[in-house]
Amino acid sequence: MAVFVVAHGAWSSGWAWRNMRPLMRAAGHEILTPSYTGLGERAHLASQGVNLSLHITDVVNVLEFEDLRDVVVIGHSFGGLVATGVADHARDRVARIIYVDAFVPEGGQALMDLLSPQARDLMKNAAHLAGDGWRVPPRDMPPDTPQELRAWAMPRRVAHPIAAFEEPLRLSGKPLPTRAYIYCKRIEGEDRFGPFAARARRDAWPYAEIDASHNPHITAPQELCALLQQLA
Repeated sequence: MAVFVVAHGAWSSGWAWRNMRPLMRAAGHEILTPSYTGLGERAHLASQGVNLSLHITDVVNVLEFEDLRDVVVIGHSFGGLVATGVADHARDRVARIIYVDAFVPEGGQALMDLLSPQARDLMKNAAHLAGDGWRVPPRDMPPDTPQELRAWAMPRRVAHPIAAFEEPLRLSGKPLPTRAYIYCKRIEGEDRFGPFAARARRDAWPYAEIDASHNPHITAPQELCALLQQLA
């Protein structure tokens, strides 16, 4: 049995992994899906001070208070930064990181550093167009998302404090645990995660591809469940 802890993506929360939980548990594993401060059921705690460090602490505290060890941390999308920080801060508790169509940062990099200039400008402009300048409204789901899943997910996606995207990741310099990568092959527009998939292959990480768009935990949970077990 493995213990998986999810570092979810931007605008999202633990709710988005609802369909993964029974599948992973039926396969004999435990999966925890904590929500970051200011998102999901914790949206009422959103503020300008919600940043990347706070999101990392949200997940590290789950590992510590639940006294979890040999954990597999799943980092999806923006959660790749959170997962990397969690593994660095709680190195004695994390056995492996599995990035799912995720950003893979180096120390000192913020999410904004990993985006193209065009995407970075869109993010900043969206925050200002939202009216307050400190949070970014949620992006739509990929166009191949079935309508019933879009209708379920979109009302639950909330604006994300931009400070979490602007704060650089601070790493200790200690070696990180084994890392693996799952790349979603159905690409919507710019291939933001292709470079990180290429790095995983180049560095000989355990690697897999899934025939899904960017949210396989929503649109392809059974296939993702199988790959997570394979890579764990």
